[in-house]
Amino acid sequence: MSRFITALVCALLIPVAARASDKIRLGFPDLAAQFIPLPMAEKRDFFKEQGLQGEFIRIRPAISSAALVSGEIDYDMVLGNGIGAAIRGLPVKVVACFLPATPIALIARPEFKSVPDLKGKNIGLNTFGGTLESLSRLIAKHFGLDPDRDVKFLATGTVDSRFAAMKQGLTAATLGSPPIDFLGKKLGFVVLARANELFNFPASGLVASVKAIKEKPDQIKRVIKAGIKATRYIRQNREGVLPVMMEWLKIDKEIAAVTYDSVWKAFTEDGSLPENGLRVAIEEAKRVGKVDRDVPFNEVADLLLLREAQKELGIAAK
Repeated sequence: MSRFITALVCALLIPVAARASDKIRLGFPDLAAQFIPLPMAEKRDFFKEQGLQGEFIRIRPAISSAALVSGEIDYDMVLGNGIGAAIRGLPVKVVACFLPATPIALIARPEFKSVPDLKGKNIGLNTFGGTLESLSRLIAKHFGLDPDRDVKFLATGTVDSRFAAMKQGLTAATLGSPPIDFLGKKLGFVVLARANELFNFPASGLVASVKAIKEKPDQIKRVIKAGIKATRYIRQNREGVLPVMMEWLKIDKEIAAVTYDSVWKAFTEDGSLPENGLRVAIEEAKRVGKVDRDVPFNEVADLLLLREAQKELGIAAK
């Protein structure tokens, strides 16, 4: 009995941080700056503070929601995946947003001075039906172009392939995440627009299964809190962020610096999901999925745990 009591006392005296962490698997599609908050939470010990240990799994967007439902991953970092999947009837919900406005740049050949100049021209994409197509359509609409009639989209592959198509005159412009703006300028191209300066379109955050929301609310709140701390760190600590960007994105310091300078303002400070951005994302998901019914916010998002996490962090929800 004395041994049992001694063991119990020792267990109670062990700091929370020293106890076994919850291991969580987080899915992401690509090495892009917009997905840096949760890797930052792992690298800068915000996960550790919350009793978490993150494993990041690169997974194709087409299968990530199915992997989330089956339990192969615990969370998805791409909000568009979750929104589209929820509309299709999969039991997943967006629970937090870390990037409410996507820092995608529209890059063009130097003879084009404005977005309306692209009327009748080809825009290069990585693939059809993805985020770049959605954002290029929204940018075109913002500047008064009809994306179905005034521009044509071509799937020309990777960034290098898209730039090559522009050099060859096959396309007039392309889009992409930083550092595409920096790389494009080095090749003589110009930046015509940045999506995050025009409208909200939530890109990265946290998507969870409905089952997890019911069964693991405390863990979800801890992930959200770590993510919020990470985004605040990103906004406030440039020199601390650059080494993590270099390591995680596999880029040198020069590229990390220009990437940081292009994206840091786009990150949220409280994990909130702007309603206007969510509506835009829902409408785009409906277009891609050929859905014509009304989709209410609560069909694709459950923000109760976010509000609880914000309260626990002393943040007033917006």
